[in-house]
Amino acid sequence: MSLVAYTLVAFILVTAVATALFRDVLSAIVVFGAYSLGMAILYTLLLAPDVAMTEAAIGAGVTTILLLLTIARTSRPSTERLFEPINVPALVIVGAFVLVLVTQLLPEMYAVGDPAAPVWSNPEVTQAYLEQTYRDTGVQNAVTAVLAAYRGFDTFGEAVVVFAAGIATLLVLKREVFA
Repeated sequence: MSLVAYTLVAFILVTAVATALFRDVLSAIVVFGAYSLGMAILYTLLLAPDVAMTEAAIGAGVTTILLLLTIARTSRPSTERLFEPINVPALVIVGAFVLVLVTQLLPEMYAVGDPAAPVWSNPEVTQAYLEQTYRDTGVQNAVTAVLAAYRGFDTFGEAVVVFAAGIATLLVLKREVFA
């Protein structure tokens, strides 16, 4: 990974920790929005633009706006401290868990575009999807075909969840759906 990617990962880690530690709700929401935007940029660097667009739209955009609207419509208690006190035993446990994950996962990770990565180590399956997608679905883009056709019920379920969250948010904010 490049220096930009490492800097971005550090930014993401700092904003994640800050989001968890801030006592002020507004500060936590703003930092969470920055975290989501950092994740969207990281997904772009990892060559996953569809995931990056979803993270930017829902994580950095819609979720941040809904949270800001929610605190605007509710009371916001004043806080004297900026950060929550750190629970040292929990920090040690989480640190040990992260250390185990990093030591176990990093040796197994492949570089972006590495031809030895598992998806390329099974060219028959990859090639079958590329060859059969248009014939099966009529969609030229293989990623779109997989999301819309092969995973259609899953995508429909995700759309229903987002719709239900929108309706629930409207109800919580006491907005009228129909004028």
